[in-house]
Amino acid sequence: MNKVIPILTILLLFSIASFGQQTGSTRMTQTVVTNGIGIGSALAIVISWDRNKSILYALLHGILGWFYVIYYVIVREI
Repeated sequence: MNKVIPILTILLLFSIASFGQQTGSTRMTQTVVTNGIGIGSALAIVISWDRNKSILYALLHGILGWFYVIYYVIVREI
């Protein structure tokens, strides 16, 4: 339980930063999806490679991104 509260706090902060922005003009459109990978995907790939040493798992976990990072934080052995 002590791992869940910091994770939820971080997710809340990211969601506020992501969805809390407003544009001044209704005529202006904003691109939501850009090229490249995000920090969640990069972190998931690194964690997966360090844990499994498998390119296939690293690619799969890179696609899942933050979901795998959160899963890893919850189930890892200290």
